[in-house]
Amino acid sequence: MKLRLPRRRRDRLLAGAAALVVVAGAGTWSAASGDDGPAVHREDRVLPMAGSTVPGSTVPGSTNPDQAAPGQQTGDVGIDISYFTTGGGEKRPAVLLGHGFGGSKDDVREQAERLARDGYAVLTWSARGFGRSGGLIGLNDPEYEVKDVSRLVDWLAARPEVRLDSEGDPRVGVAGASYGGAVSLLAAGYDRRVDAIAPQITYWNLADSLFPGGVFKKLWSGIFFTTGSSGGMQQLAGAPRDGRAAPAAPGCGRFQPELCAMYERVAVAGKPDPEARALLEQRSPSAVGARIKVPSLIVQGQDDSLFPLDQADAMAKAIAANGAPVSVDWAAGGHDGGMREADRVEARVEAWFDRYLKEDAGADTGPVFRVSRSGGIDSTDGEVKLRGASGGKYPGLTSGPREFALTGREQTFANPAGGAPPALSSLPGIGGQLSALGAGLSLDFPGQNARFESEPLDRELRITGTPTVTLNVRSTAADGSAVLFGKVYDVGPDGRQQVLPSQLVAPVRVEDAQQGTDVELRLPAIDHSVAAGHRLRLVVAATDLGYATPAAPATYTVSARSALAVPEAPAVRTAAAGLPAWTWGLPLGAAALAAALLGIRRTGRTPAAPPPEAARADVPLEITGLTKRYAKSQDRYAVRDLSFRVEKGQVLGLLGPNGAGKTTTLRMLMGLISPDAGEIRVFGQAVRAGAPVLSRVGAFVEGAGFLPHLTGRANLELYWQATGRPTEDSHMAEALEIAGLGDALERAVRTYSQGMRQRLAIAQAMLGMPDLLILDEPTNGLDPPQIREMRDVMIRYAAGGRTVIVSSHLLSEVEQSCTHLVVMDRGRRVAAGEVAEITGGGDTLLVTLAEPVDEAGVEKVAALEGVGSVAATEDGLLVRLEGATAAGLIAELVRLEVPVTGVGPHRRLEDAFLTLIGGPA
Repeated sequence: MKLRLPRRRRDRLLAGAAALVVVAGAGTWSAASGDDGPAVHREDRVLPMAGSTVPGSTVPGSTNPDQAAPGQQTGDVGIDISYFTTGGGEKRPAVLLGHGFGGSKDDVREQAERLARDGYAVLTWSARGFGRSGGLIGLNDPEYEVKDVSRLVDWLAARPEVRLDSEGDPRVGVAGASYGGAVSLLAAGYDRRVDAIAPQITYWNLADSLFPGGVFKKLWSGIFFTTGSSGGMQQLAGAPRDGRAAPAAPGCGRFQPELCAMYERVAVAGKPDPEARALLEQRSPSAVGARIKVPSLIVQGQDDSLFPLDQADAMAKAIAANGAPVSVDWAAGGHDGGMREADRVEARVEAWFDRYLKEDAGADTGPVFRVSRSGGIDSTDGEVKLRGASGGKYPGLTSGPREFALTGREQTFANPAGGAPPALSSLPGIGGQLSALGAGLSLDFPGQNARFESEPLDRELRITGTPTVTLNVRSTAADGSAVLFGKVYDVGPDGRQQVLPSQLVAPVRVEDAQQGTDVELRLPAIDHSVAAGHRLRLVVAATDLGYATPAAPATYTVSARSALAVPEAPAVRTAAAGLPAWTWGLPLGAAALAAALLGIRRTGRTPAAPPPEAARADVPLEITGLTKRYAKSQDRYAVRDLSFRVEKGQVLGLLGPNGAGKTTTLRMLMGLISPDAGEIRVFGQAVRAGAPVLSRVGAFVEGAGFLPHLTGRANLELYWQATGRPTEDSHMAEALEIAGLGDALERAVRTYSQGMRQRLAIAQAMLGMPDLLILDEPTNGLDPPQIREMRDVMIRYAAGGRTVIVSSHLLSEVEQSCTHLVVMDRGRRVAAGEVAEITGGGDTLLVTLAEPVDEAGVEKVAALEGVGSVAATEDGLLVRLEGATAAGLIAELVRLEVPVTGVGPHRRLEDAFLTLIGGPA
C-alpha cells in the first residue's frame, strides 16, 4: 500500500482529496473523497480485446504479442478502462461513458465520479487508437469499436455490485458526446442489453455529416483525419495495434487503411463517391436505426457545423418510430461553440438514467423538447445569458411554417477557377462562438452569389427549424452540375448590418442542370429571433471555405420558384424571466441562497414547522440528531446523528476532512435542503425552507459575485433592494464599519483586490446585522495580511453579542479566531468544545522558564525516566512524555534546580485535529 496525494489539493483540509492506491495484479484501485458524497473508488486496468485473426509480429526484443510494431497486425489489443464505484453492498445500475474524437477516458473522469457518488457503477474507456488504448481508429467500426462496448458490458455483468436484469445482462446505460455519443447509439442498436442512452452533439449518418447534400466538407474532414494521423493521439511507443488486412497507409497514423484510402480518394477528387458513402453509412447509427428501441435523451448543439441539428432530428424521428421514449434538447454551443451548458446537460443525463435505469418515477427528466435561447449579453463578464424554451412534443424541423415572398429577379453569378476566393461562413471550432457574440465573420464576394430578400417583418419572427425554398438552377459546367451554398441572414433596417445565425450554411450538389432544374434547398436548422422591421436575406453562393467546390470555372443562373417557408414552432414557449436583470450577475449558488433566506419556497407543500420553543429563544443555534442520507441511498450518510449548540458571542469553527459532512450541514442550516431526521433550531424556531427566522441569518458562500462596473456601495444597495426589506433595516453603515473597506466603497468593484472582494462579500452577508453569521471558507485566495484582516472582521462582528460560524481549512486561523470548535468526521461529531479544551490533551508539555537553560541542563531533563525527548525553544522547553506524569516531571525539574515558572499542555490544533480524525489518510 502507498499513500498518493492528488495533483490538485484545491486548498482543502489535510485529508481532503487524498487517494489511497493499491496496486494489485491486473488493476490499480484508488479512492477519492469529496464534501458532497461518499468516497469513490477507481480501478484502472487494460482489458484485452480481439484484434484480427492474423497474428502480428512483435516489437524487437519484446515477448508480448500485443506489442506490435507500427503498421503490423496483432491478435488481441488492449483497451484502457477506468471503473468507478462507491462502497456499500447494494446492487446498482451501470453507466458507460464514451469520450470525444481525439480525447480519452480522462475527459469524462469528473462526470464518472459524480455519477458514482450518486449510486452508479461507471465504466470509462479510451476508444481504439486513442489515449493508452491500442488498435486502429475505425470510426466506430461495428466489428471493432462497437464490439468493444459489448465486451465492456460483459465485464460489467460479472461485477458483483452491478444490478442484473438477467444472467449476463446488466442494467446499463451509455452516454457520451460526439464520437462517444455515436457509439452509444450504435451500442443500443447492436446490443439488446443496453437499457437507455444519452447521445450528445453527435451524428446519425456520418456520410450525411461529412458529405452533406453530396458536397465534401473538407475542413472538418481534414481536421478529423489530421487528428488521427498526428502525434496528438498520445500514442505510446510500442502501443498495441489491432490486426487488419493491410498495414496503415503512410501518413494515416492510427486509422484503418480503408478509411485512409477513402479520405485520400475523396480529398483528391473533391467530391464523395458511392463507395465512400457506403463505408461511412455502414459505420453510422442510421444503419441500425430500426433496432434502437431504448429511452433516448438526444442533446444537440445549436452552434455546430460538423453535426448540425438535422442529425438529431433524424435520430429522434427514427427512435420514436420504434416506440421508445425520446426527448430532444437543443443546447447552447456545440463543436463550433463549446458546450456552454455542460453542467445542465450532465444533470439532465443523470436524471434520465435515474428514471430509466434506477426506475425512479419521481425523477425529473425534463420536457420532451427543450431549446436554449439567448437572453442578451451579461454586462459583468460578456457571456451570453440563456433561457430555456420547451414544448410538450418534439416539433421537428418544419413545424408551423410561415411563408415570406422573396424579391429578386433571376441572377447569374460565377464559380471562380479553383474555387478562390471562397465565401466565408462557418469556421470549425469557433464559428458559433463568434456568432453568439454578434461578431460573425461571414463574407460573400461580389459576382459569386445571388441574393433574394423579404419585405421588412411586421412582427417578431422566431425561426425554430429548417427554412426551405425551391430554386431553379442552370449551369454551364461541362457535366451540367452545380455546387451551391444557401444561407439566410437576419438583416437590420439599414440593409447593411446582417447576422448569419450560428454561422451555418447548407450545401447542395445539383446534377443535370444544363437546361435548368428545380431543387428544394433545405437551409440550416436554427433557433433564432428576427426582430420586427428586419428582413430575411437568402444568399445562394458558389463557394465556401469549409467545403470543396468544382475547380473548373462555370456560371450558374438561379431564380426563386417559391416563397421562403420558415418554421415557427409556436407551441415551444420560452420560460419567463424570474429575476431582475441585474441578478444575472450573481452566481447561481448565491441566487439559491437568497431564495432560501428570503422565503422563496419550492413548489409543493411544505410540512408544518414545529412550534417555537420559548426556553431556547436566546440560543442562536441548536442542532439535535441531525441526519441526512446520500441521494437515493438507504445506508450511506452524509450527516449522521449530529448534535451541538452555539451560544451568543461565540465564533464557532466547523472543521472536518473532505466528505465529513460540513457542506451538507451548512446547507441544511440555511434551509437549502431538508434533513432526513433530527432538527435545527435558530433562536428556538425550527428551520425550514423559507422560515421567517432565516431573516436573522446572514451567509457568505465561497465565490460571491458582484457587478464589476458598479461601486462596492452600489452593489450592496442593489442586493438589499432585492430583499424587499426597508432601507433603514440594512444597517449598512455598521456593516461597512466592521468590514473596514473605507474609501474603496466608492470605487468600481473591478478595481478591488481579492481581499477587498472578500470583505465586500462579508459586508453583504452582514447587511441587516443578522444575529447569526455563516461564513464558508472566507479566507480562500487571500494572502497572509488579508487573512489577518478577515480574522479581525469576524472577531469584531461577534464582539457585539452576535454569533459567527466559520467553515475553514486553515487550522492556524481557526485556532486564532474561533472560541469554540465542532470537529466532524464521516458525518458524525467527533469533538466539540472550546478551542483550548480540544487542543489541551496532548503528550507534549511546554515548560516555561525564568531564564534559559544551557545544553547540559537540557540533557539532564532528557535523561529523566519517562521523558521521550526535550527541545529548547524561545518559549522554554518542549518535553514529550513517554510514561512520566506532569506532576512527576515538575518534581524532577525542581530537584534538578531548573528555573520553572510554569508547565502546561502544548498541542497545536493541527495535532488535535489529526488525532481526532485518526490521521491524515
